[in-house]
Amino acid sequence: MRATFRGLGVAVLSAGVIVAPAIVGPKSLTAAYAVCAPDERIDRRTAEMAKRQAESAGYGNVQMEHKGCDNVWHGFATRGGVSTRLAVSPSGEVMPEGD
Repeated sequence: MRATFRGLGVAVLSAGVIVAPAIVGPKSLTAAYAVCAPDERIDRRTAEMAKRQAESAGYGNVQMEHKGCDNVWHGFATRGGVSTRLAVSPSGEVMPEGD
């Protein structure tokens, strides 16, 4: 009987290994794609592009965290010695985010 349970455990584990990639999705699937509606189009702007736009607007120590379904990059940076959250719109507008 013990061998039967071991065999069942291996079968369940094997099924999980096969099914998990289908649930998780391909490695290229980003968080933005995972939560966006099918009709929302994600543009090709990268975090590095948004970072450069924020730096050219006078922010330093810029770190982009994530991109929303609306193609707005969100992150944080410093300006005038003050740390702040910021957003960079698809048009390149850099704006502080409120609390």
